[in-house]
Amino acid sequence: MNRYDHKEIEKKWQDKWEEAKVFEASDTSEKPKFFALIEFPFASGEGMHMGHLRSNTAMDVISRKRRAEGYNVLYPIGWDAFGLPTENYAIKTGKQPSVITKDNTDNFRLQLKRAGFSFDWTREVNTSDPSYYKWTQWIFLQFFKKGLAYKKKMSINWCPKDKIGLANEEVMNGLCERCGTAVEKRDKEQWMLAITKYADRLDKDLDTVNYLENIKTQQRNWIGRSEGAEISFKVIFEGGQQSGLIPVFTTRADTLFGVTYMVLSPEHPWVTLAVDENHKGVIKNVEEVRTYIAEAKKKDEITRTDAGKVKTGVELKGVKAVNPATGEEIPMFVADYVLAHYGTGAVMAVPAHDERDFEFAKKYNLSIKKVVEPVFIQETEPGKVRKDLPVEEREAIIAIVKHWSEDKYIGLKWKEVAWGTFITGGIEEGQTAEEAAKMEILEETGFLHPKLVADFGILHGKFYHVPKKVNRFAHASTLLFRLEDDQQKEVLSEEKAKHEVVWLSRAELQKFLTPATHFRALDILNGIEFYS
Repeated sequence: MNRYDHKEIEKKWQDKWEEAKVFEASDTSEKPKFFALIEFPFASGEGMHMGHLRSNTAMDVISRKRRAEGYNVLYPIGWDAFGLPTENYAIKTGKQPSVITKDNTDNFRLQLKRAGFSFDWTREVNTSDPSYYKWTQWIFLQFFKKGLAYKKKMSINWCPKDKIGLANEEVMNGLCERCGTAVEKRDKEQWMLAITKYADRLDKDLDTVNYLENIKTQQRNWIGRSEGAEISFKVIFEGGQQSGLIPVFTTRADTLFGVTYMVLSPEHPWVTLAVDENHKGVIKNVEEVRTYIAEAKKKDEITRTDAGKVKTGVELKGVKAVNPATGEEIPMFVADYVLAHYGTGAVMAVPAHDERDFEFAKKYNLSIKKVVEPVFIQETEPGKVRKDLPVEEREAIIAIVKHWSEDKYIGLKWKEVAWGTFITGGIEEGQTAEEAAKMEILEETGFLHPKLVADFGILHGKFYHVPKKVNRFAHASTLLFRLEDDQQKEVLSEEKAKHEVVWLSRAELQKFLTPATHFRALDILNGIEFYS
């Protein structure tokens, strides 16, 4: 058997494909259309790397499948030959960019054809070709005429060596991806495109495309569509300077009463003015603030906004903001988790109802005020809310009952349904929550002497009450009792038929409890705080 010569066999069939024009899309075909596109390779390297083979192969498989299914497939190829990569390569090699682009694309073309990718080579484009970029210039002019292209001074990632702005994706661990120089934040005038004018349509149209949900989420975050209100906070100074206003954009105006501090981005215009030489005395710790701002400028936005990152900040001493709802004076901070270009670059912090604000408040020992009570919706069985049934509201209690001598608590192990709960029940007309809880304790356990120790407030939960076959929206007063002794009367047989009384440690309760509201009650018992 002759040895398989892949070079000869592959070239034979690749030549036949090219002669037969099997990969060329038709402009007049009646077949359904399918457009496939990869990112055009940068013409800044001498040839392909494994990343090209990976992405090109994936799209090539899809394109060939679509042709086999009867589609008229347009799968073009081209060269991204403008910008920083080509410029850097030209500087590195000492050759003219036009010469480099031609040499490199000639080699790319040869390699891509040898790899057998099914590109339509009649559609080959080069972004540095005047016949191509005249259309990008034309599009830009149309944007400009319609007010969609405009200039704005803003903070950008700046490479001091390459002397160029960088996208967040081109900054790796605070360094320029190309040259390894430490990236700085600089205010530069930039051309911007007003995509926010189309935010509603862009967001809505994502519902019509067959993307993975995580990709849709990324796109929505990029679109940045937000509905909310702009609220102005008065700023007052210990030094007696004239007060001013700082506007804040918020999507949660309903939490205004829970604002306990304000945060400004390091690039916020107010902070920039407050630390310059012309405004001495505005901030008492100006050097501390300047140092923090300098450190923040070394970080890229992805690092600054990473949810897992430890939040940092510096209080602006000598200045306070005034909560417009309560009139309370609240501290002001500069913190790098706030970005200048998101909203107004200022955040009204509501630590009881925002994860980042909560983490920051805990770290700096700031006030946490709950002003909105969460609703816990049962989304797992047993007790998952039935969407086909109405919801009945009910005033209720959750009674956490502690042993008279041990750190153990009563749990009810239900027999008709796989529930594990604290003592629970409804509040009848004319009853207080404490009276209703004591009545349930007596009926369900027989214990005679529970003593109220703490009121944990009201927990709101929606669930499907399996034994009663109804959706419930329970507003449960959550009370902690301690039994004074072990005196107990006999429990009725009908109560025994519903559930078994068990004594459990806190660790055992963690595995035992099933409803979301009862889990939250356990967290409160354990002293666990979190935003909601």
